[in-house]
Amino acid sequence: MDKAAVDWSMGARNTKLIDWGTASRVGRRMAGGGPPLTALDRTRLDQEFADAVSEADALAASVTQLPGAKAPSRAWVMSRGQWIDANVGSMERVLEPLAARILKLHPRPGNDWRTRALGGQVGFLFGYVSRKVLGQYDLFQPPDDEGLLYFVGPNVLATERRFRFDRGGFRLWLALHEVTHRVQFASAPWLRTHVTGMIDEYLATVELEPQRVMDNLRRAVSEMLEGGEWRSMGIIFALMTPEQRVMFDKMQATMSLLEGHASFVMNAGGRERIRDFDRMKRGLEERRKTRGLEKSFQRAIGFESKLRQYGTGERFVSEVVEKAGMEAFNAVWKEPANLPTLAEIADPGIWLARVAPG
Repeated sequence: MDKAAVDWSMGARNTKLIDWGTASRVGRRMAGGGPPLTALDRTRLDQEFADAVSEADALAASVTQLPGAKAPSRAWVMSRGQWIDANVGSMERVLEPLAARILKLHPRPGNDWRTRALGGQVGFLFGYVSRKVLGQYDLFQPPDDEGLLYFVGPNVLATERRFRFDRGGFRLWLALHEVTHRVQFASAPWLRTHVTGMIDEYLATVELEPQRVMDNLRRAVSEMLEGGEWRSMGIIFALMTPEQRVMFDKMQATMSLLEGHASFVMNAGGRERIRDFDRMKRGLEERRKTRGLEKSFQRAIGFESKLRQYGTGERFVSEVVEKAGMEAFNAVWKEPANLPTLAEIADPGIWLARVAPG
């Protein structure tokens, strides 16, 4: 599924399964507005992120030794509600193939209350994440928005105030992470199709028959009672079939690479350009820590797994670059076969022996 194959018009099939309007409304209520922004705050955020993204384009090219995108990156400083709406739109486009499958088997999938209930669940999750996210490169944004990077203004401002970060340095640091994601996909034109293809492949295995869904649920409950992998991966992992877990591992490895590479570039460039970088890094790590019920919730929805990708992926990139250099590491962007497996993410020497020996 490449960009041309995605239903950018947001076809009507999805609306029969999930009430996206409800998702947006629930998400916005869950998110809240965050700290209020004055007119001066908004002006500074817009201008300073525009400057930061421009500087990050050049800095990412220098650190990665990759050509990157031809057109410059652009910053969009959003409210939490705007971030929710943008991601609801992306999710709607991505789920269109699954919606087509469901409606082929069940032309009348359910009553309005069911679509609203699903919309409410989606909105609740987006509302929660909207309180956490600082910046984002949206792989599924419409083609006309190519080069647009999202930054959630209230969250950025709250983080700066909490840890007393230098505004310019922190905004450059965030911009560098998101610009690096854009460099990855621009430097490996096949990567977008590869990632969206994995998502499509996974969605094609989603079970639609009620009895099989119940069988999977019983199996998941049994595994939960016995303990095991689900405790670290969350209930979503427990509900997967063995086939889906193989696909999940493949996606995890790729996402760990992408997030780890962005973190590596972010930190390498940050040490070079940002005053008080180490304190800033410690502050962001502190911000990610959760406890008690929230930690359990993050584990259940897979959010905790997402955070681990930053660390495991960055260690992989750092070790490869240290042992073989950036040019050898950049072989990873040449073709899908060069992407690391989860085992190789854990042991970079295996990847070097396979892809960049000597």
